[in-house]
Amino acid sequence: MEHISMSIEDGIAVITLDRPDKLNAFTTTMENELIEAFDSTDANDAVRAVILTGAGRAFCAGADLSSGAETFSEWSAESNGTDADGDDLRRDGGGRVVLRMFDSLKPIIAAINGPAVGVGITMTLAADFRLAADDAKMGFVFNRRGLVPESCSSWLLPKLVPLQRALDWIYSGRIFTATEAFSAGLVYRLHSREDLLGEATALAHSLTRDSAPVSVALSRQMIWRMLGVEHPMVAHRVESIGINARGAQADVREGVAAFLEKREAVFPDRCSDAMPDLFSSHLPRPRW
Repeated sequence: MEHISMSIEDGIAVITLDRPDKLNAFTTTMENELIEAFDSTDANDAVRAVILTGAGRAFCAGADLSSGAETFSEWSAESNGTDADGDDLRRDGGGRVVLRMFDSLKPIIAAINGPAVGVGITMTLAADFRLAADDAKMGFVFNRRGLVPESCSSWLLPKLVPLQRALDWIYSGRIFTATEAFSAGLVYRLHSREDLLGEATALAHSLTRDSAPVSVALSRQMIWRMLGVEHPMVAHRVESIGINARGAQADVREGVAAFLEKREAVFPDRCSDAMPDLFSSHLPRPRW
């Protein structure tokens, strides 16, 4: 990989945006490599959780603007897909990454180690948790560049923070502190820059150490996908399918036996071959 790196240790994959000399500015290469990395972590049963962070002093300074004023006109001239109506469009690269993260089978923790602006903050909205260095700065700067929100942030951000705070950040495009992000609920915890990755790793282990991998994967998908449904009956139906499907699998027998025998469970099911389909008949995927 050219613009990111990845390591796996003790069940935790760390994906690092790795252009420190460019403050990890986002590129098409980075976009494609991130999608490939999340494909890899989903396919690897040894990976229980993923941490996304940045190399050097920044998390991500936003889109790479090295082409100058013509950056986005050149970008939009390159069609990379069609929409549901068959129109040629240059699909938003940050959105492609976020949609891949949305589908992840493994919990994702964004460890925001420094400045995170533009796509550098919107890509983190599909993470389950955002931890930030206490001196980090953030900004949804699109309106100040004549752009609009991207990376599915117009859908995600108002679900994570109060609407008026989301509108303040989006309309003004102002830079704000990690402390403000924490107060608004965008950031889960603040840590010193030196402790951030260790704290993210500790959180990753605490989320997954005692839980069945297939159950974590299904639970993640259930929570995220239910954000947009129109009635709790959809959740009831999906949950009923899940209880029926998992109840017949080996993990449940092991989980109950371990509880009764007062020992740690050793769950046999794996995401690669034991994932029941809870969603296809109730939440069809959008065409695009």
